[in-house]
Amino acid sequence: MKIALGQINTTIGDFSGNAGKIIAFAQRARAAGAGLILFPELAICGYPPRDLVERPSFVAHNQEALERIARETRGIAVICGVVTPAEAETGKRVMNSAALLRDGQVALVQSKMLLPTYDVFDEMRNFAPAQKQELFSFCGKRMALTICEDAWNDKHFWPRRLYGLDPVEELLRAGGNFLLNISASPFWVGKREFRQKMLGTVAHNDKVPVVMVNLVGGNDSLVFDGSSFVLAPDGRVVAQGKSFEEDLIFFDPDALAGDLHEQVEGEDASAYSALVLGTRDYCRKCGFTQVTMGLSGGIDSALTACIAVDALGAENVLGVSMPSQYSSQGSIEDSRALAANLGIRFEVLPIGELFEAYGNTLRPAFKDMPEDVTEENIQSRIRGTLLMAHSNKFGGIVLSTGNKSELAVGYCTLYGDMAGGLAVISDVPKTMVYRLADYVNSQAPRIPQATIQKPPSAELRPDQKDTDTLPAYEILDRVLEDYIEDLKTPEQIAQERGFDPALVRRVVCMVDRAEYKRQQAAPGLKITEKAFGLGRRFPIAAKYE
Repeated sequence: MKIALGQINTTIGDFSGNAGKIIAFAQRARAAGAGLILFPELAICGYPPRDLVERPSFVAHNQEALERIARETRGIAVICGVVTPAEAETGKRVMNSAALLRDGQVALVQSKMLLPTYDVFDEMRNFAPAQKQELFSFCGKRMALTICEDAWNDKHFWPRRLYGLDPVEELLRAGGNFLLNISASPFWVGKREFRQKMLGTVAHNDKVPVVMVNLVGGNDSLVFDGSSFVLAPDGRVVAQGKSFEEDLIFFDPDALAGDLHEQVEGEDASAYSALVLGTRDYCRKCGFTQVTMGLSGGIDSALTACIAVDALGAENVLGVSMPSQYSSQGSIEDSRALAANLGIRFEVLPIGELFEAYGNTLRPAFKDMPEDVTEENIQSRIRGTLLMAHSNKFGGIVLSTGNKSELAVGYCTLYGDMAGGLAVISDVPKTMVYRLADYVNSQAPRIPQATIQKPPSAELRPDQKDTDTLPAYEILDRVLEDYIEDLKTPEQIAQERGFDPALVRRVVCMVDRAEYKRQQAAPGLKITEKAFGLGRRFPIAAKYE
């Protein structure tokens, strides 16, 4: 008897669509001879549902969909994630659960015990933890069923565990000999390898097969890569699903052999695939079919345009060049060449006269004060206004094009280049932007070499270069990684990296001062361990050095 993994892409709150997808995958698996199929965490309602679980109607729809799935999947056992009411009289009203469906009935409900509250997770806000677990039998195996975080507390892997309880250890001590884990584990660069290593430690030390089925798709800022797998007791991968797309995987629980589907390999290829998937799903699930974006001739907008084309198709992407008197002719030509290479629509909207009109209006108020960053920001805000006007008129969502390095230090303009509905590369450091551009061109020459080779510049004043304001990006990105992801002090960074302490302190001050900007930015796609957004919650009005 085969077991199947249904690696599906769900939409939060789309009970009809999610249930229909679960039923269709289960019927395919049954036709191929599988006796059991597993689906991801909260597959019925989509993950993460956040405060939607506080609505009684939302919880009721979970139950209705679960009953429909049970009725329409007879002949194959189904395990899928679902929100269920909590039984306790006190505490949260709902639980994050896994339901086992057999012969049209709900045979078992197992709820999640470990509720993460770190990084992008806040499950203790919404769910009550389970107080008990039980095993179930299938094909002569004593199945230990867990939900995502329940399998992430192994004492042999973590130097410091977050929880005093290990659900896996308890289930195996009770006689379990086959570990199942249904997950909604978000992607970041290196996460797939980390998952396999962590669960491989469980398999190896406890001498049990480990099955992990993971969600795939983008939901708001989170991207789920799928990459489901089955591990033998020695930690070998004996079955695996594709990365960044839906998949149906089969394996034999006795022979421990199954489908080995090809995955996206390499950090840059994986990061790019995640950005494409996240952009596609954000637009599609929010009801947008077209996007509008500014093309400056720089590498950030060029990379964003490539991602948009691969996500939505060239026919659904509009690139707008908005030159001022400070824009070089080369930048305009590079934008036009990029648009031609990608096959997207291209418009030129000069902003020189608008900028002059702003100056005329403000001149009495500014008297004879010299031009400074104020006038630079006006140019950026004119461009943001034009893009949003185009969005309002034609319905395409605006993609902002700023990278993580700029956002970190506030080298961006509120209501200007930060305007938009999705900040596609806001978790991509500038040095990675260049790597991803090289990756794009290794597949097909799309980004003009002039765009890649010229020094970065906002082109908001004569002969401007980013290095007029910022350290070289090779240095800046190292400081940012140490400070943002590893929480090191400026003194530690300067000493360990051999950087000028004054430079490091200046960068750190820029990061801290820019918090108010970041909290007004468009949602961005998370691809690193620590992105700006839900996973990094700092106060704005603070005086901590």
